[in-house]
Amino acid sequence: MAWANKGLAYRPVAMGTRGAVASAHPLASLAGMRILQSGGNAVDAAVATAAALNVAEPYMSGIGGSGYMLLYTAKDRKMSVLDYVGPSSRHASLDAFSTEHEKNYGAKAPLVPTAAAGWLTAHAGYGTLPLSTVFAPAIEYATVGAPLTVKNALFYELIYNAGNLTDMTKAVFMPEGRSPVAGEVIRQPKLARTFERVAEGGIESFYRGELAGEIVESIQAQGGLIDADDMASYEPVWKEPVLRGYRGYTVACPPPSCSGWQYLQALGMLEGFDIPAAEHSSADHLHTLAEVFKIAVADRIAYTTNPRINLDELLSDFYLSERAQMVDPNHAASVEGDRYRGVPPEGSIPAGDPARALKECTTHFDVIDEEGNVVSVTQSLGDGFGCGVMAGETGLMLNNFGYWFDFDPASPNVIGPSRNIEMCMAPAAIFRDEQLFSCIGTPGSFGILQTTPQMISNLIDFEYSIQAAIEAPRIKAVNGTTLEIETRVSSEVRDELTRRGHQLDHLPDFSNMVGGGQGIMIDPDTGAYAAGADPRRDGYAMAW
Repeated sequence: MAWANKGLAYRPVAMGTRGAVASAHPLASLAGMRILQSGGNAVDAAVATAAALNVAEPYMSGIGGSGYMLLYTAKDRKMSVLDYVGPSSRHASLDAFSTEHEKNYGAKAPLVPTAAAGWLTAHAGYGTLPLSTVFAPAIEYATVGAPLTVKNALFYELIYNAGNLTDMTKAVFMPEGRSPVAGEVIRQPKLARTFERVAEGGIESFYRGELAGEIVESIQAQGGLIDADDMASYEPVWKEPVLRGYRGYTVACPPPSCSGWQYLQALGMLEGFDIPAAEHSSADHLHTLAEVFKIAVADRIAYTTNPRINLDELLSDFYLSERAQMVDPNHAASVEGDRYRGVPPEGSIPAGDPARALKECTTHFDVIDEEGNVVSVTQSLGDGFGCGVMAGETGLMLNNFGYWFDFDPASPNVIGPSRNIEMCMAPAAIFRDEQLFSCIGTPGSFGILQTTPQMISNLIDFEYSIQAAIEAPRIKAVNGTTLEIETRVSSEVRDELTRRGHQLDHLPDFSNMVGGGQGIMIDPDTGAYAAGADPRRDGYAMAW
């Protein structure tokens, strides 16, 4: 019996048996599919998709950013995590920044650009096609140009109006001195040449060769902190995923300093509620989700960057059962918010004591090949076009992940030299009876950690199709009792949530403020591939 595939979806599920790609842009999904159909495997196609996303939505992610990759190798049924989130420069400190704005934008804001290391390390270990073939679609798009979609143009306008881009950046992406409109073609020949150089010289060229020298020279000429030693000393790290059960399934995510364990906590608490018996998007359903998310947020802020974090305690049944008892079924609790704020507002949910038990521009994509190998990636430049600074004639945009550090010396996430930040990017993998069932993820800043468990619950608790699980209405608990909610949720439900003390912030029916998920599911009975992509952004799924 095939998967039930319940739930309402406006887009079809992409079905196939030989491969599938679900990404945030049609051209990127096509790039990955071209590589699969040319005989490449999932890693080859993932690198092609990542590079194409750099061209097609250059404000979201790119070779100058950071990310996490989940890699499942079908032959040995092994899931690994490649952490390619860069550290701060060895020169970073509170004294190095004169203003908060310098930490957020400009040449001091980037962490070491590490996406190149992630892509190339994965390819060196598992790829089968030459890098020249893998980068070919992205080089083509950058040379010939990629036309802006309607949603591309909306993001461009928001970023342009924010005023954080250098003249060099605007010359490439706003060549007429204004925000481009849908249908205009943006060409990036400098980036195309950088991709060619990376395909020729590999990781050595980007981090220790001539290209590395050009990147560093440009950063320092614009007042930045990153130097040649920061680049030359960086290496991505293969890690073991963090695992937790949920209703007979096992969910995996990257380990700290990734914050993905927040959604594992949320799922662990939800397991104590009869979610499958609830009507989807009812007041009881959404209220329970919101209150559980708030509890998990409080713990994540307190513990993610703590060097003594103990996930065995924080994810234990005893601890999460105790924490779930804080949920008042009739009243909304207050929460501190996504970030460390010093003294939490009065009445906020505090972090728990587990020892008793023992801005946003990001992208996500998934690829599966004919052998069943799967790559799931969430990566980002941080803000729109990162820090707004282009690395000279290389054409690559630099990230602004310095933004995610705190300025408060008391914060567990305070900025410092060669430090790893708390990182909210967190792709998920789901296993059933030791077989990979799904990979799924989303952009959305710290909202990732609330959108992801909603999509997972839609799959497992409601047996939705992968597309319906992604499209279903979403909420996000923010600071205080504010609850962001898509207006596809009925007015009767919204009125009841208000009665329970939620202060509702109404979002459009399909709002990019609550992410843009993509996912792949493997039918546990037939083995067929099903791929879904989010209409909230430019998500597009393909399969064959």
